Amino acid sequence: MKLSIIIPSYNEEARIVKTLREIDKYLSLQSYDSEIIVVNDGSKDRTAEVVREIMPEIKNLRLIDNKENHGKGYVVKQGMLEAKGDYRLFTDADNSTSIDHVEKMWPLLEKNYDVVIGTRDSRDNKEAKQAVSQPAWKRFLGDIGNIGIQVLVIWGIWDTQCGFKAFSKKATEDIFKRCKIDRWAFDVEALALAKKLGYKIGIVPIYWINSPESKVKLKGYIRFFKELLRIKWNLITKKYD
Repeated sequence: MKLSIIIPSYNEEARIVKTLREIDKYLSLQSYDSEIIVVNDGSKDRTAEVVREIMPEIKNLRLIDNKENHGKGYVVKQGMLEAKGDYRLFTDADNSTSIDHVEKMWPLLEKNYDVVIGTRDSRDNKEAKQAVSQPAWKRFLGDIGNIGIQVLVIWGIWDTQCGFKAFSKKATEDIFKRCKIDRWAFDVEALALAKKLGYKIGIVPIYWINSPESKVKLKGYIRFFKELLRIKWNLITKKYD
């Protein structure tokens, strides 16, 4: 199994089938073995049911069905650690980053990079683009958050939150077993651990299509900052060792 694709999902019954079909269409044209894992985060709608209904249509589709909501970080960790692939990529259920972007990652993953992330920020890579700019208040909070992340935790990455990240099997097991953040700042924690453990992090540009149904609200940013401070404290007190 070369590639596992993990899709964390919460109340995604309206979008998940389209995303799964598009990913399956791409994977069916590849020469390597792959799997798709949907991790349901205690959805209140029919997310789990519609995934089960489409299983006969999509080869190697698996469902991890959590009955309670734990947070995106929790279910990403769960899916990454239960995957079988030599490389494991998590991506968003809204398909804001098309799966063919993985082609930009292979040259790095198959060399000496165990972690490769997508970026929407031209400061990371000048070829990164967004279909539609974020609202001004999100850009403002995002820039404050990015500066805070770099000062407190991990320097040199402007887009730590892009939901398109790939890890080798070794890096996955080394990093995600140590993760403690279950919700918003789990990406930052994973990258901080990658740096702490000596893994080389590669960055590739993506073309990002923002979903108008994005679930990130103001309270999410507030919780993110609290979790960022927790990560910093965990690093200082060596809780990841």
